Amino acid sequence: MIETIEFGALKWHHIQNPSEEDLEFLEDNFHFHPLDIEDCRSTNQRPKIDIYDDYNFLILHFPGFDKQGKTLKVREAKIFWGEDYIITITQSQWMLKSFFDQTEKRPENMDDFVKSSSDALLYTILNRLMVDSYSLLLRVGATIETINRELFNKRADITIERISITRRNIILLNTIFKPQLRLFHKFESGDIRGFSKDGDFMEDYWGNILDYYQKMWDMVEDNGELIEGLSKTFDSMQTNRINEVMKIMTFISTLFLPLTFITGVYGMNVGLPLQDNPWVFWIILAVMIAFIIGFIFYAKRKRWM
Repeated sequence: MIETIEFGALKWHHIQNPSEEDLEFLEDNFHFHPLDIEDCRSTNQRPKIDIYDDYNFLILHFPGFDKQGKTLKVREAKIFWGEDYIITITQSQWMLKSFFDQTEKRPENMDDFVKSSSDALLYTILNRLMVDSYSLLLRVGATIETINRELFNKRADITIERISITRRNIILLNTIFKPQLRLFHKFESGDIRGFSKDGDFMEDYWGNILDYYQKMWDMVEDNGELIEGLSKTFDSMQTNRINEVMKIMTFISTLFLPLTFITGVYGMNVGLPLQDNPWVFWIILAVMIAFIIGFIFYAKRKRWM
């Protein structure tokens, strides 16, 4: 279903989960290129912009959390950008739909700048998507801070799960942001011309979008380095803990090995020294205790424990 908000001559159409009827309507009434319509039928397209004489077609990717709020997923937005219209297409309920609904309920909240041209409306939509993505990156950063605080927590399974999920999320953010960086550079450089009468008027706004995007890309890179460092630190800590446990177990085994030998020898049914002595048990016990004390003293001097 095609929903529409009108700002005078300017219109914002939004389609969620487009049907064949919706796509045929776009093709018949706006005469979009068949390849662009075909791109709207499929998902997981690469970010791009196709420039035509009377409209531009963008495919952009933004991150969004799943229903559990843990794992990130790619949210794909397809945008037709013409002189007096913006058409946004999404496949699922997402922030873009929420922004559209808010605007539809209170269109008077949109200032005159937004209503002035399709370029301004597109900027407003992109800016809202940037703000939402930035808030999401802050949540990822907060998760990394939590991992950093709980790194010495004895519940290693919880830390491992958080590190694994966060690393996966950052890898996904990398695949989302990196390919689009060049695309947003085209806005500021002037390679992509808008439809407002004063084309230079939007340069500062496109530059602001690029700055926002560059800032988020830097955050993704920084978070990637942080989680890799925390992951290596955690692995080193776990290895050290295992080594400590193995050292203690080896020490105990070494300590009891000669004692086991003595008790094994005196458990044999053969003639042995002092076997007829009534104090033989206490003598052997004293020798074993003396060996334990001596071995512990020697281990401490060697700093084995």
